[in-house]
Amino acid sequence: MTRLMRNIAAVPLVAGLALVGGLGASPARAIDWNSVQGKEVVLFYPGQASFEWALTQSDHSGAPKFREGKNCEECHRGEEAKIGDLIVSGKKLEPNPIPGKRGSIKSTVKIAHDADRLYVRIEWPDGPPLSAPHIDKEFEVKATVMIGTDAVVEAKRAGCWGSCHDDAIGMASDPPNADLTKYLARSRTKITRQGGGENFKPASDIQKLLNDGIFLEFWQARLNKGKPAVPAGGYILDKRHQLDNPPVAAEASFANGMWTVVLSRKLVMGQPGHNDLVPGQTYHIGFAIHDAYAEHRFHHVTFGYSLVLDSGSADFVAAKQ
Repeated sequence: MTRLMRNIAAVPLVAGLALVGGLGASPARAIDWNSVQGKEVVLFYPGQASFEWALTQSDHSGAPKFREGKNCEECHRGEEAKIGDLIVSGKKLEPNPIPGKRGSIKSTVKIAHDADRLYVRIEWPDGPPLSAPHIDKEFEVKATVMIGTDAVVEAKRAGCWGSCHDDAIGMASDPPNADLTKYLARSRTKITRQGGGENFKPASDIQKLLNDGIFLEFWQARLNKGKPAVPAGGYILDKRHQLDNPPVAAEASFANGMWTVVLSRKLVMGQPGHNDLVPGQTYHIGFAIHDAYAEHRFHHVTFGYSLVLDSGSADFVAAKQ
């Protein structure tokens, strides 16, 4: 077993149906969600598939096409459930399969904005309780949105895999004496098949990357049935920077076996680590769900999707309400 699995401890399951409260004045109530078109988004279990794995032909048959510029979704969109079932079984890319864990999750995603905020609504069925020990001892479920621009080329092509490296926590090359979170390759002076390790670029270079928009922003709702949603947020560059006071609102409900989560923030932040969300710009967005007290890589993820505001050609066109 990995060091991560050895250190986890069990926490009692939370049972029953309950409403999970949001924050403050519930900004998402300004959106008429019935008028917003939803899109089915399938999240799947990735195991230890890393960015380096995707680039290595001996591991990934599609590596040559990926190196030539193909995006993950161009070859694999529509195969998410099949891929997830294979990996979660332990037949590939998962040395420690979790009994009963589902291979994929079908969700419905709606995105809209008003004059002030962008709202991302995700709805999905709750999964079965698992007998495995709880990795996250505090939260039963976490729902995450990750957003970047064309400046983050690896995210444009591979979604959240642009920040998922082979030496991160719980991954195949996880070093014994370091807990590396998600990061972008451009924050390192050297990248090998095992990842970039602690080969950090100088602080001045990291700051320039941040100022130039080379980062991935994340919004997260942390959830337990019967308790208020807890927002979290920040950005990923040299590591996962979680802000003490994230500019993210999180609202959620759980009823009839379904979770409904709305994450939102102001369109224009005007500060490093946050993309200003404006019409005419294409953004790249991905989704992740940690259910059944999962943590780190034991989540379900999507391939990358495109997003525009108001009008344009993209997977999601966020209309103004």
